[in-house]
Amino acid sequence: MNALRAVVRAVALLCASAWLCGCASTEGGEGSAATAAAANLQLGSAYLQQGNLPIAKDKLERAVKQAPRDPAVHGLLAMLYQRLGDDKRAESEYRAALSLAPRDPEQLNNYAVFLCGVGRVDEGVNRFQQAARNRLYSTPWAADTNAGVCLRGAKRDAEAEPLFVHALQVRADYAEAAVQLADLRLNHDRAAEGYRGISDFLKANPANPELLLLGWRAARAQQDGVAAAQMAWRLQTDFPDSEQAHSVAALIGTKK
Repeated sequence: MNALRAVVRAVALLCASAWLCGCASTEGGEGSAATAAAANLQLGSAYLQQGNLPIAKDKLERAVKQAPRDPAVHGLLAMLYQRLGDDKRAESEYRAALSLAPRDPEQLNNYAVFLCGVGRVDEGVNRFQQAARNRLYSTPWAADTNAGVCLRGAKRDAEAEPLFVHALQVRADYAEAAVQLADLRLNHDRAAEGYRGISDFLKANPANPELLLLGWRAARAQQDGVAAAQMAWRLQTDFPDSEQAHSVAALIGTKK
């Protein structure tokens, strides 16, 4: 809540200095409307992150009236409607954002997440790939991984696998792609490949509980007791309070 209070205080000062707590004054002209929109956008974003959807809705709907041609406002309003379960209005706002900024990779990625969530997999993957190919996008490997996750959700693992591989070729330390790739291989009885990929990743990058659990599962699937014990020890030593560590401890009958 401290972060939200800081935003509220900052916007309150902005409102006081510009006399625009609430809707923009008609006397202020376009400058006042833009300032009011920025204030409402900032507040709406903060309330959305805090999960206070009714107030976020009020602030963002004010912002879109004050700045109807700002793609950021439409994009955030789309995310709000998505959280509220209003898919029709969410899609309308995503489309509005992209009509104003058709090459914005963040808007493309967010719309793709929405499309995958409502089962429109091919459309979602296409939008993810548009974002990944955009040179302005700072994390194209994340878009590739998101596309792969979307395909996995539709049980299209053969199409998903090369996307995870490509993500790791572009960003070798991207743990989420490594997790997805290992899990996919384990689910297809390719434990040796899965373990090798995890082992190679961990030689050069920090571990996380998900990867260590997958490594333990892969070692067990190969009946490699030494490797399984090493993964379990590292999981319970480095991440003793994690859900994964508790799960492994329960399965092998040891304590943290």
